Amino acid sequence: MNMEKMLRFNTISEYNAFNNNETKHPLVSVVDFSKAAPRSGSRMYFGFYTIFLKDVKCGDLVYGRNTYDYQEGTLVFMAPGQVAGMNSNGEIYQPKGFGVVFHPDLIHGTQLGRHMQDYSFFGYQANEALHLSDRERDIVKDCFSKIDNELDHTIDKHSKRLITTNIELLLGNCIRFYDRQFLTRDHINSGILEKFEQTLNDYFISDKPYTIGLPSVAYCAEKLNLSPNYFGDLIKKETGKTALEYIQSKLINVAKEKIFDTEKTVSQIAYELGFKYPQHFARLFKQQVGQTPLEYRSLN
Repeated sequence: MNMEKMLRFNTISEYNAFNNNETKHPLVSVVDFSKAAPRSGSRMYFGFYTIFLKDVKCGDLVYGRNTYDYQEGTLVFMAPGQVAGMNSNGEIYQPKGFGVVFHPDLIHGTQLGRHMQDYSFFGYQANEALHLSDRERDIVKDCFSKIDNELDHTIDKHSKRLITTNIELLLGNCIRFYDRQFLTRDHINSGILEKFEQTLNDYFISDKPYTIGLPSVAYCAEKLNLSPNYFGDLIKKETGKTALEYIQSKLINVAKEKIFDTEKTVSQIAYELGFKYPQHFARLFKQQVGQTPLEYRSLN
């Protein structure tokens, strides 16, 4: 398999041509992969948003450093500038399934453009793809069909709003399906919170606060082999707090324990926790606890 070959797709029309699909609109397309010629795997760069719905098993999706067993009824999302590849182990395969691809220029100045950051799953890794039930797959296909129907109309002043509204409907459904997946895929998600807690415990008893500083969401996500977006969304679903709020809460609990060691000044404790500036620690402590570190020490 020639995974070294990199195909670059900067425009929707280039990608449509590669898959033998007609370009009905220069900035958006619903791609039917069964129309594409048989091919072997290669790496691909996308200059636009992509949503792939896989309908058959044909090779593994290689995405970043991870290989993902890209099963039937799976949705994968990628933001512009990302690279993915299909590893077919050198074999020629017939692509199948559907995709919605849209260029960032389509959504500028629209409601969708203003809320694109809400769809954090565009930053997930391939091993965090959305596994659809049969009913969910029907809903997704219906959304694809609504977008495609709108593309069959002659482009007019209503086109942009109606197309982007239908993409929003699709993405809104995907948020709902991910909420369900966070709950139902317990065998994958279970233990993440405990591992997160353990990661923070290990961090604070190591020399990392001195050498690295405060623990970041990205650091914890990497330790748990998750993308920061997926990790953050999962922690929010589990705890009601953002991952950063959870880290800060842990930080304050560790700080409260340390404050009772009167041999140490508040500044020493701040440095031990990873703060560069003791006043930043004092400000966060007051914000979280309602007392300054010194008040807390004297009142307790």
